[in-house]
Amino acid sequence: MLRMKRFEDFNLKPTTMEFLKRNGFETPTPIQEEIIPTALRGKDVIGLSKTGTGKTHAFLVPIMEKVDSSLERVQAVITAPTRELANQIYDKAKVMQEIDPNLIVRLYVGGTDRDKAIDKLSETQPHIVIGTPGRIKDLFLEASALRLDLADTFVIDEADMTLEFGFLDDIDAFAGRMGDDLQMMAFSATMPEQLKPFINKYMHHPLTTRIGSEERFNPNIRHILVPCHHHSYEKTILNMLGGFQPYVCLIFANTRETAASIAEALRKDGKNVSELHGGLESRKRKQAMKEIALGINQYVVCSDLAARGIDLDSVTHVISCGFPQDLEYYIHRAGRSGRGGSDGVCYALYKDDDYRSIRSLQRTGIQFEHKRFKNGEWVSLRPFGAKAQASDPEMDKEISKLNTKKKTKVKPGYKKKRQKEIERLKQKKKREFIRSKIKEEKKARYKEAARKKKNGEWI
Repeated sequence: MLRMKRFEDFNLKPTTMEFLKRNGFETPTPIQEEIIPTALRGKDVIGLSKTGTGKTHAFLVPIMEKVDSSLERVQAVITAPTRELANQIYDKAKVMQEIDPNLIVRLYVGGTDRDKAIDKLSETQPHIVIGTPGRIKDLFLEASALRLDLADTFVIDEADMTLEFGFLDDIDAFAGRMGDDLQMMAFSATMPEQLKPFINKYMHHPLTTRIGSEERFNPNIRHILVPCHHHSYEKTILNMLGGFQPYVCLIFANTRETAASIAEALRKDGKNVSELHGGLESRKRKQAMKEIALGINQYVVCSDLAARGIDLDSVTHVISCGFPQDLEYYIHRAGRSGRGGSDGVCYALYKDDDYRSIRSLQRTGIQFEHKRFKNGEWVSLRPFGAKAQASDPEMDKEISKLNTKKKTKVKPGYKKKRQKEIERLKQKKKREFIRSKIKEEKKARYKEAARKKKNGEWI
């Protein structure tokens, strides 16, 4: 395929060239080189790349090139899984309106005035719609105010996160009501297996472009397991903060409740904290994004979903409080540090029920150090999962009985028999341990199967 080294090679309209110029692009990035020519031909595309590769303009440029502001109908729809991401896309797309004053670009996300949006839609339909799946579905199917049935182009940004957090059902509900000739573009950091049935249902022979290194693990990042024991995440974090000095530390929590609790504990300890998750009201979310963009606070507590709206090169340390259900997101968490060739550290705080997740990550190639912060210093622990050197107290008692016989005349071969009995006791304990682990694994598999069944992930 001929490589396009300049935007002039795409034969774009003057207005589109002006759009690129105002956004600061002089030459196309690798994903733009691959995606834009195919998208301009009306083909379906899948773009796999990390944040910061220019993928937003890989779909905004073809939309800008094709949209006709003289037609009073919706022509392009763009979804993002969070308000923050939708806002970022909207901010970039608004430049189109500066170039073409007749062009209408509108943002539809939760936390905004629904009735006001419906009133405006009754007057005029936008040319380009940007928003979260739930709000777009509501305005299209429930309120019957937004007309998506005549749209030419549909873009799903951050498709993997859209799937992970259950928003793909909303998209499925309204995508089937859109035109048969609809051009669809999906952009994602990864391509989970569960996303493929949706792709096969709606996309016609899509061209898949993968940009970036195939290497999954950044060698500049250290992964350190830190046991919580019987302590909470909050107490464990506060205890270990004296063990490192971050420029910016990103702290991931699996739930919004946990994130809020950790942020509150850090504030009480006198730390400067930004908090970003789905439990915040719209005003506070916007304030948090502004703080993060300006680098005001040293600590940022967030959920995986909210973190997709954060693009920081200044993160030196990551703390993962437990592990996400999809372990691929642990890799994304850790990968927020160690960017630009610098060193990074991910502290993975774990509890007893994280055994299976840690083992799974080890099998994929992650090498964990095992440490705890005690008495003002990091102490190395034995490798995770390694057999304890100390014997079981009950077994020690049984062996002690065998070794403390009265000094009487013993039969020949007694020492060998005693050693044999000791080995039998050890083997018995080993079998009991293995049995307990098998039970744990079965229980965990049953829970995982039940979760998948509940979420409709069986294919």
